[in-house]
Amino acid sequence: MLCLLLLLLQLESFLWLAAGGNISMPNCPDHCGNVKIPYPFGIGPNCYHDKWYEIICNSNNNSVLSPKPFLRHFNLEVLDINWPGRYSPLGRQVNDQEADDQRLIVNLLPKNFCGSSTAVFHGFATSVVKGVDFNGSPFRYSRWFNVFMVEGCGGSVVLQKRGGEIMTGCASVCSNEGVSMNKSNCYGVGCCQASLLSSPTGDYLNREEGLDFYQIALDYTGFSNFSTCNVSAALIESYSVKKLSGKLSNLKAFPAVLEWTPKYIMIPRKKPYMNYDNFSCNYDNNNAVSCTCGFPYEGNPFLPDGCQVVTACHKCRDRCDMAFSDDKAFSIGLGLVLLVLGCYWLYKFVKKRKEMKLKAKYFKINGGLLLQQQMSSTDGVVENTKIFAATELEKATDGFSESRILGQGGQGTVYKGMLLDGRIVAIKKSKKVDESQLEQFINEVVILSQINHRNVVKLIGCCLETEVPLLVYEFVYNGTLYQHLHNDTEDFHVSWKMRLQIAAESAGALAYLHSSSSAPIYHRDIKSSNILLDEKFRAKVSDFGTSRAITIEQTHVTTCVLGTYGYLDPEYFQSNQFTEKSDVYSFGVVLVELITGKKPICPTKEGGWISLAVEFLSYMESSSLSDILDARVVDEGKEEEFVVVANLARQCLEMKGKQRPTMKEIAVLLDGIRSHHPPNFREPIPPGSKHVVTEMVSTHSGPFSVEMLSSDDGPSNSMEVQPLMVNI
Repeated sequence: MLCLLLLLLQLESFLWLAAGGNISMPNCPDHCGNVKIPYPFGIGPNCYHDKWYEIICNSNNNSVLSPKPFLRHFNLEVLDINWPGRYSPLGRQVNDQEADDQRLIVNLLPKNFCGSSTAVFHGFATSVVKGVDFNGSPFRYSRWFNVFMVEGCGGSVVLQKRGGEIMTGCASVCSNEGVSMNKSNCYGVGCCQASLLSSPTGDYLNREEGLDFYQIALDYTGFSNFSTCNVSAALIESYSVKKLSGKLSNLKAFPAVLEWTPKYIMIPRKKPYMNYDNFSCNYDNNNAVSCTCGFPYEGNPFLPDGCQVVTACHKCRDRCDMAFSDDKAFSIGLGLVLLVLGCYWLYKFVKKRKEMKLKAKYFKINGGLLLQQQMSSTDGVVENTKIFAATELEKATDGFSESRILGQGGQGTVYKGMLLDGRIVAIKKSKKVDESQLEQFINEVVILSQINHRNVVKLIGCCLETEVPLLVYEFVYNGTLYQHLHNDTEDFHVSWKMRLQIAAESAGALAYLHSSSSAPIYHRDIKSSNILLDEKFRAKVSDFGTSRAITIEQTHVTTCVLGTYGYLDPEYFQSNQFTEKSDVYSFGVVLVELITGKKPICPTKEGGWISLAVEFLSYMESSSLSDILDARVVDEGKEEEFVVVANLARQCLEMKGKQRPTMKEIAVLLDGIRSHHPPNFREPIPPGSKHVVTEMVSTHSGPFSVEMLSSDDGPSNSMEVQPLMVNI
């Protein structure tokens, strides 16, 4: 019987037949034109629940045009109504959760706040238009299915709540004001869009939190003449943004999604609770109800007897003559065999379906919808970035076997894998993404997918169907620079020529990120273990797990201190402000590693630890550079090469970021050294000038001590900090 019930349950995945019951009240129309009208909506007397749900079917004498339904109370044209039970599983054109949503699509009328004498002004520079007010009604603007869209040139536009609180906003720019924009996307040039799923404080909002009212405010102080304003804005259905981009100002109406939840609908019942064989309902504290039909029932759960057994399941009730015969016994035996096989298949199917639902859930949680929206908005710029299925990456890594682990760090674990097309890749299993940082994470994935530099590890794609996101990178064969410098073997030796090449290529890649990419990017974790070497020992900068993309106008990022001890910029450590010069400091430590062959943290004779940067600067100040050079390469290069690179490293390690060179200057100098024609560069600091260094020393039992030393015998300060062991 259990197996038969399971087989019956799977009929929902194979059968898409019309519901047995009506969707409207008896003797009431169930459609207007091409739009189905389910109860509690209705056309005519006694066909709707209350005044909010009254529909007028506006027919016309033109037989070519179909009648159109309107919400009578608001005089809004209804384009579509969705209710729980409308779709059978295989008949659904959207995912399972969205199919059960109680929502409708309406046409809203645009209101122009540009050059209109009827606009409402606050102060001298703001024009405000108001949307339809649904206060007191069961309707709410959907934050999940709508986005805020702005089209035009210049001006800052925001979406506000009833009390004037700003919910979201955006501003678009144009090359020439007043020129009409015929764009096929809405991504900042002539058109921009903003999500309603996050608040100004960064909180990620529940999708059920609707909006009963909104108003749009335009700051037009940038216009020399308000009559020349060409800005249009609307709260619009997210799926229509790309289709309507470039046309918003000319629309007579635009689609928006409303969510509806009826109140005080009491469905006749015999039991004292709201779970039945054919349907179930949930009432909230405001007596708002949401109902759904249980399988194998379909129809309208808001009607008495509205959930009916699907037509195909009526056959299950037929009974057959049980007269026994040899033929019937054979049939029964064959039926049992088929039943066992069917149960096994059914078990596999149910398991697979649960896995698919779980993957869909993770895809949403990890920002899949935002990523798809961003990728479609970039109009093909990131079309080469692939969204992988979880099963493909599981096969590529033998189920994420421990034998495939390449390395582990603060941002996640990296596995070696082989894709179906034979490509070898590195798959990074990230740590769980904080929902408040979800949009930022997705933006970084999109930005990194656009980086195309031979010395930056390429992001091939990602997978969001797992509990934690998976990022897929190109595989780099010869490991990390850290391994080759500090785990040196007799089989291979990193020569001075190779070290100069690695330094120049890494500097070129970082200079590209800082000043040549579409949006400046701070790496924030430069170290020798994040510089990979390919089959020809060319450098590949990797691990952008903590990277930040910024606007061109930004000079720094204020953030909690993150990084690897030994490479941290002291200025960043003290101010929490990360600049491009913080990356320069970390690169300076890598240069010192290449010169000395020492690790970034070195043991002292007293049994404690000292940073390599401090030790190096001490040797430089005492003019003892030769005492700290790596003996393995000291005979492979010219003395002036070591001096120039050492002086460059010292300038990178300046305490004040403004006194450090840029990555572009560093790249030019290193390329010059490789070609034996080093360009003119800033002179090294004279021995008599003031030079401040940071010394970080620890004992086995105490915290690290940070002492500020001055070469002119000035006063010193000290402070106690806990050791930073982030992402080692």
